Amino acid sequence: MSLTLGSVVRNASRILGSRVSASSYTFLCRRGSTIVTRAASEGNQVDNMATPQEMSSNKVFGGFNRRYKHESSSVGCPMTFTIFFPPAADSSKVPVLYWLSGLTCNDENFIQKSGAQRAAAAHGLALVAMDTSPRGLNVEGESDSWDFGTGASFYLNATQEKWKNWRMYDYVTKELPSLLSSHFPQLDTSNASLFGHSMGGHGALTLFLKNPSKYKSVSAFAPICNPTACPWGVKAFNGYLGAEKSAWEEYDATLLVTKYNGPKTTILIDQGDADKFYKENQLLPENFEQACKSAGMPIDMRIQPGYDHSYFFIASFVEDHIQHHAKALSV
Repeated sequence: MSLTLGSVVRNASRILGSRVSASSYTFLCRRGSTIVTRAASEGNQVDNMATPQEMSSNKVFGGFNRRYKHESSSVGCPMTFTIFFPPAADSSKVPVLYWLSGLTCNDENFIQKSGAQRAAAAHGLALVAMDTSPRGLNVEGESDSWDFGTGASFYLNATQEKWKNWRMYDYVTKELPSLLSSHFPQLDTSNASLFGHSMGGHGALTLFLKNPSKYKSVSAFAPICNPTACPWGVKAFNGYLGAEKSAWEEYDATLLVTKYNGPKTTILIDQGDADKFYKENQLLPENFEQACKSAGMPIDMRIQPGYDHSYFFIASFVEDHIQHHAKALSV
């Protein structure tokens, strides 16, 4: 029988005669789809709003995709995320590889389309994919365009009052890792890397460059590399951050790499030369490549002939990216 975390904690609370905190005092281990819980304290209220609620579970390549929903304090609304637990997670802690999706996507696109679970299972890596923005807040104009608002957070912390809930930088770098560490002890969140696509590639690059001690490696598919110099970025940064361009520079990988003072690990980027957004100068990978070379940052920029911006492109090279991160995470 498969149990939710909330149900086993409530059962443990009845047995102990008190409330048990799932986040601080619950040890979890998984065998297949069964959660075994050992509660070890009393007198603490379970925060059911913050506790991830399992929405679905599917076995794949010997592991499990599990989708969760929780109430986020960073963005002020319910958020969803999906974890692929490799078979190795049944018996030991496993490193975490975060995936950041692009414009209009949510946590399911990569999980359902990339086929990354095969390589992740082989290397013993957990994959964590999250949504791309707050949803359902009824902010005026949040769904008026596909490249701003809903599904288009650009993984920053907005400073404009209207968009104050668009704090995906805090969600990805702080809240989600803390949540994972508290509720899924089979995940070694201290041994983590990240990668992404398009807007998510921008997010992966900037989060890595702004947090040199948090992530071991980074890679990207067709990332928005120089958002202060492309139409997508200018629109997003004006809306979320206002007109002061010094604030924009804090979320531009091409500018951030010149100030980076962390470990010089190779950045892997794949870019298709048939990508319409590449041709429209939305992505500007050459700018980032030149900035990396000037800063002495190792980069493996691979221009892939004939490939476009789709998940067919991602699926074609995702195994290389998994191997890139597995090496950095020592698995």
